[in-house]
Amino acid sequence: MKVVGVIFLLGVLFSCASLKQEYGIVKVDETAVISVSELVARMDKSKDPQTATIKAPLSAVCQNAGCWVQVSKPDGKPLMVRFKNHFTIPPSTPVGTEAYIHGVAYWDTVSVKALRHYAEDAGKSVEEINKITQPEFKLNFEGDGIKLVSEKEKNK
Repeated sequence: MKVVGVIFLLGVLFSCASLKQEYGIVKVDETAVISVSELVARMDKSKDPQTATIKAPLSAVCQNAGCWVQVSKPDGKPLMVRFKNHFTIPPSTPVGTEAYIHGVAYWDTVSVKALRHYAEDAGKSVEEINKITQPEFKLNFEGDGIKLVSEKEKNK
């Protein structure tokens, strides 16, 4: 009987661990959410960094370590979300997963070296990586917390 109890307890502990859906140094408040379109509109009006929580499906996830994600902007181009203090999410997180992401949006020039590194992390071919020859001035987002929305929560 004790063996059954221990097995049950271990099963509960492992299932709870695998259900972890929040990562980072900040607990994400889902009540203060804005859309990516609203964030882009705000940042187009003001070039000052802005703290925000966005909700969007992930359009890409770093396949090496889960150290960044991308979400799509209204124009279809990606918004890169790098994680503060290098926290990570599981690299196996599926593209399309809904996420609440808290952090700071800002404008910055991204170097060719960084752009190539992100392309490599995304699994791009050598030919695609070598086509990156110019830095880009673009909207960036430094996330300090992310909550992934499971299919179960999505269907509530």
